[in-house]
Amino acid sequence: MSVKVRIPTILRTYTDGQAEVAAEGATLSEVIADLEKNHTGIAARVLDDAGKLRRFVNVYVNDDDVRFEQGLETPTPDGAGVSIIPAVAGGC
Repeated sequence: MSVKVRIPTILRTYTDGQAEVAAEGATLSEVIADLEKNHTGIAARVLDDAGKLRRFVNVYVNDDDVRFEQGLETPTPDGAGVSIIPAVAGGC
């Protein structure tokens, strides 16, 4: 399945500055593996040492937060949009 992955500014050094890249995979896990194959180093910024989504990285397939779906096994249907969004904290 071919999907479009929106890349946050902080990770665009891995995609030669591209804000959106194509990736293949039937699940989010497969999509991340394909991203890593084509953009070496990006998976380490999305996944922790145990291979799970990093705590402060939010990932959406279309408009669904994968943490409330099936995590890395969330299906990524053909034409889906995948968004990688680093969490932002702040305040006083």
